[in-house]
Amino acid sequence: MQGKHPRRPGELVFNAAMVAGSLFLLYSAYGISGFEALSGAGSVPMATTAVMLVCAVLVLRETLQKSAVTSEKLERDILPLPVILTILAIGAYALLLKPLGFLPTSFLFLWGMIKYLSRRSLLWSALVAIATVAVIYLIFRLIFTVLMPPGIVPEGEIIAWVKGLFATKGN
Repeated sequence: MQGKHPRRPGELVFNAAMVAGSLFLLYSAYGISGFEALSGAGSVPMATTAVMLVCAVLVLRETLQKSAVTSEKLERDILPLPVILTILAIGAYALLLKPLGFLPTSFLFLWGMIKYLSRRSLLWSALVAIATVAVIYLIFRLIFTVLMPPGIVPEGEIIAWVKGLFATKGN
C-alpha cells in the first residue's frame, strides 16, 4: 500500500536530514560515557538515539523506493510562504529573547504575526498583541512566579512600583 503513494517534494531531503541528525545525536550520546556500563549515564541516551537512527534509516529506505512523480510543489503544498515566515519569526524570537527580554520580544513577535496572518490594521494587531502578552505575563510571572528573561524592560522596578500602589501605609 505504501508503494502506491509517490514521494512528496522535500521528503527525501527531510528524511536524509533525520538520519544525519540521528547520527549526530548518537555520537553526542556516546560522548557522555561511552560503552563503559549498561547502567552508565550515556546508556539511555545511546539506546534512544540508536532506535531513532534505525527508524530514520528505515524511513529513508522506504522513501527511496517511492517514485518521485507528483503534482505537488514544495513552495505551494509543503512549505508555503506563511509557513516559512512563521519559522523565520520563531527563529528571530529565539535569538532576540535574551537580549531584549520576554515582554518586547513577545510583543514584536505577536504583533508581526497577527498583522501578517490576520491582515488587520497595525493598531488592531498591536492591541491584540499587548493584551495577549499582558495576560501571559500576569499568569506566568505574577501568579506562577515563573522568571522571564528581563532584557531591556525594568520589570523589577515596575513590579515594585505596582506593589507600592497597593501597599498599606503604616507607621
